[in-house]
Amino acid sequence: MKRIFDIISSLFGLILFLPVFIVCAIAVRLTSNGPIFYVSDRIGANNNHFDMIKFRTMRVNAPQVATHLLKDPKSLLTPVGGFLRKTSLDELPQLINVIKGDMSIVGPRPALFNQDDQIELRTKVGCHVLTPGITGWAQINGRDEIPITKKVEFDAWYFQNQSFLLDLKIIWLTIYSVIFGKNVSH
Repeated sequence: MKRIFDIISSLFGLILFLPVFIVCAIAVRLTSNGPIFYVSDRIGANNNHFDMIKFRTMRVNAPQVATHLLKDPKSLLTPVGGFLRKTSLDELPQLINVIKGDMSIVGPRPALFNQDDQIELRTKVGCHVLTPGITGWAQINGRDEIPITKKVEFDAWYFQNQSFLLDLKIIWLTIYSVIFGKNVSH
């Protein structure tokens, strides 16, 4: 049922947000050199690698590390990058990853290929088997403001308590967070 919900929701989202998708793509293209999309090597279900698609928000020469590890991440943002991140519009292309089956609408956020600590902790608690999501329990409970260990605790809690109703709650709380700018990267 979750996979069917993911496919239907993603197709609906792509159709509904097609004009926004196009405007974002044009804005990225016109305001910075480089590709429209940023393809990131991420860790998916069972610790398998996949390519996660986002609108590019950082300059082409930005290092491939988690944003919180950068000394001055704002200096690496493109002219529209901050806006795309604050509104989470940079995540829209991940609907394609959901249709492909690499991601789900709800699940733990996929770790970067080099976030060995997060990958190891998730494997230790067993939630590495989950398909990563565009949003998740950790996303609505602190996102980038919480340490990796706390994120993994939230991921483990989600793994043990996952249900369709919990997914709907997480989706609703994500929409609320984005609209009101709560727990969203700047």
